Amino acid sequence: MSIELGKASIDIGIVVRDGDAAMKFYRDTLGLEHVADTPFPGGGGTMHRLMCGTTLVKIVERDEAPEKADNTGGPYGASGIRYWTITIKDLDGMTEKFRAAGYNVPVEPKEVRPGVRISMIEDPDGNWLELLEDKS
Repeated sequence: MSIELGKASIDIGIVVRDGDAAMKFYRDTLGLEHVADTPFPGGGGTMHRLMCGTTLVKIVERDEAPEKADNTGGPYGASGIRYWTITIKDLDGMTEKFRAAGYNVPVEPKEVRPGVRISMIEDPDGNWLELLEDKS
């Protein structure tokens, strides 16, 4: 049995400790389109809504920041969602853009299979974003 989808992509919610720093990373450096800021459902914060293709990226900034982050260590640090991937056209250029902006690049651009290269960038909260370039 398969699920009947209402749209062909997912939405992702990222709870952050510093909304301004997260928006600098996702909107200003990565270049996601900012479409709206809305009150967080149930109150107590703001949801910054960004588009990545047809995927909605929800940057959730609570009025009281979470005390801790359970996301360090990249893909091998723990179980659970450890990273997410965006396929782009200029891996080297985007990776350098993040580096020049002062972000940690724990995985430098490298080939993972013929024609497919990745890098991984750490956001201000320690979440890892995989950038993927596919020329296969």
